[in-house]
Amino acid sequence: MAANTFSAAFVKTTGGWSGAEVDLGEAEIVDDLGDAVTEALGLSGDELALLCVEVEDEWFAIARYFGEDEPRVFLSDAHAIAPGSLGELFAEFAGVAPEKEGNTLGVRPAGDFELLSDLGISSDELLELSMEEGVLPADVLSVIAERLSFGDELDRLR
Repeated sequence: MAANTFSAAFVKTTGGWSGAEVDLGEAEIVDDLGDAVTEALGLSGDELALLCVEVEDEWFAIARYFGEDEPRVFLSDAHAIAPGSLGELFAEFAGVAPEKEGNTLGVRPAGDFELLSDLGISSDELLELSMEEGVLPADVLSVIAERLSFGDELDRLR
């Protein structure tokens, strides 16, 4: 995994949110991401958990896990994904293939834009945050974490 990668998972509890860093260095398939979240947080299976990943100043991803529901993911920019990287795994999760060549101008969000809508961040807001020019992925995740009330936990883990 790249040296400038940060990944942490957060679980919603009755007392708020609790977080832990997640090591995705061994992840080879999409299911490994969920396994890493479950292990890092000690989940029993029916909690709402969010995996937040940021890679350098390139992109971020948020994966959502909830009980037996199919995991969902939002990827901030499919254009920024390098083949053979952790990002490629997230691109696969989001249902997109990294482009080998061609038009990579602009930001291309992918995945489930409604991922956080029931938590208070609409798809429009998520897209707007992701596509705001000059804003780093870490800053976008900080805004999202603040809005969802786990900003302090995110700051603690960084």
